[in-house]
Amino acid sequence: MMHGLLWLPLLLVFVLLAALGWLERRRQSLFRQWSQSSELAKLDGCGAARLKEGELSWSSFHAGSFREEGRFVIKTLELVELMSLASGDTPLSEESQGQCRLRLIGEGLQMDVPFSDAERARRWMEQLMAKARCDL
Repeated sequence: MMHGLLWLPLLLVFVLLAALGWLERRRQSLFRQWSQSSELAKLDGCGAARLKEGELSWSSFHAGSFREEGRFVIKTLELVELMSLASGDTPLSEESQGQCRLRLIGEGLQMDVPFSDAERARRWMEQLMAKARCDL
């Protein structure tokens, strides 16, 4: 009886890991459907983003679906800045890593797209500016 009780916590951990794995697989499957035929797409811990038909949209994953957080028309893009995620209006330095956000500015609008990786955000910044120049 004592040996059986020792395995119970291990069984609970296994069930928890299986449930988390299933949830992540579902999130990735939904992302593949959501980002289908996009020019540019990303999925990370901060959410999902896609560039489709000249419009950048980003979403977060809630309760088994993607909930849209915002949209930005790339034609109106004037400036893209890499900002710190948590500390207000502080720009991110070149050597900084970790969570950040892209601030999109155009036609008097200012919107932030969160990223969990600064290197990926830098690549996105370059690609978005190239797409904006192509659309003009």
